[in-house]
Amino acid sequence: MDTLTRMRAFIDVVEAEGFSAAARKIGRSKALLSKYVRELEDELGALLLNRTTRQFSLTEAGHTYYKRALEIIREIDSLAELVRDSSGDVRGRIKLSAPRTFADAPIGQSLIDFAKTYPDIVLDIQLDDRFVDLVEEGFDLAIRISRLENSSLIARRLAPFGIRVCAAPELIARVGTPRKPQDLAKLPCVIDTNGRWLSNWPFLGDNGEMVSVSVTGRMEVNSPLAARSAAAAGLGFVTLPDFIAEPSLADGSLVAVLEDFVPAGGGIYAVYPHRRYLPAKVRVFVDYLVQWFKERADRDARAPAG
Repeated sequence: MDTLTRMRAFIDVVEAEGFSAAARKIGRSKALLSKYVRELEDELGALLLNRTTRQFSLTEAGHTYYKRALEIIREIDSLAELVRDSSGDVRGRIKLSAPRTFADAPIGQSLIDFAKTYPDIVLDIQLDDRFVDLVEEGFDLAIRISRLENSSLIARRLAPFGIRVCAAPELIARVGTPRKPQDLAKLPCVIDTNGRWLSNWPFLGDNGEMVSVSVTGRMEVNSPLAARSAAAAGLGFVTLPDFIAEPSLADGSLVAVLEDFVPAGGGIYAVYPHRRYLPAKVRVFVDYLVQWFKERADRDARAPAG
């Protein structure tokens, strides 16, 4: 059995956080994976994994080996993809990190459409609202929804992104329309604890400076979809990503307020590490998303108002 096979087995086990999970993921037996890892440890003369019936962890040597082995396997895979790319054959696995908000919203359809268009590429999508370390955690790329900070990552903008402040018409009729952001401090709000700002909502002040308004309410939930439903039920004002708010604004269950005070400039980005060679599968995926969002924007522009 060659070292690369054992190395891949070890990486699969580490990334799945266990032999059973790795076996289910890649379609091999737990016993076979355990055999490969044990042979790798024998070859190296070092213990890589601490194994008990209830716990799984990397040893210090395991941490060091995993990080370097991941780099080696990526280089080997990239070399193979370079050859496939020259022959027009695009295939393989893409490990993608994306926010749950992205996947749950209508724009998550872009991932499904890609998978249908490229049946030889496997999308391994990890939904997580934190900013993962792409290199350290072995991701090919990530979808990020934010104002992009300076980083060592390459970024391609897929679409603009904004925040909408909304409320149900019945709530507005009962408590009135806020005229300035500070009015929200005295009004009921629904707080999405999954959002970046929690209960301190950012707005543009009278002179264009950023101001923060502290809000309270009877419901806090770590999901923009649940927050949208709560707002539509009249529980309070809410801040939502524009692509989450749009369906409810369109059907009238929510009304946007304070439009002139909401900061702009955010975006939806595909980000990936600097590499000497960008794998063809990643380039094809990013190009597809760029085109998918462009066509969506064109459709929206052509749609009749109202």
